Amino acid sequence: MMLDAVDRRILAVLQEDAALSHAALSEKVGASSASCWRRVRALEEAGVLLAAVRLVDPEKVGRSVNVMCQVRMRSHAPDDRQAFESFLQTKPEVMEAHSMSGEWDYLLRIVAADVAGYERFLMRELLNHSNVATAASHFALSQVKYSTALPV
Repeated sequence: MMLDAVDRRILAVLQEDAALSHAALSEKVGASSASCWRRVRALEEAGVLLAAVRLVDPEKVGRSVNVMCQVRMRSHAPDDRQAFESFLQTKPEVMEAHSMSGEWDYLLRIVAADVAGYERFLMRELLNHSNVATAASHFALSQVKYSTALPV
């Protein structure tokens, strides 16, 4: 899908506030309400716009410990990788999981209530997975930047 300037403005505005009405969106991007509605639907149908969600403050729900965990696998066989990735999908504390190049196979972002909660997850869940050889944990001291908005 080719994105024009109006499509890009729509994407930028919706990444900041997905709850805007079509009228408010159209005012912000300088297009008619009907045009915005059609464009938003086209962007959704093309898979450019995904689910609209509300962000939750981790501290206010008791998940203030943020850990970057590097994982090295025992096997890189497709079935073993798939089993590990399926395992990750079932763990709500795993916020992000990236297959990586280089020395480590995966980089995970894990949230926990406290260090003891992370240790329980690490020892009882992650390191107990049959294909995990080792893991290295890096605790975030503070969040310097966080954004869900992609540059468009």
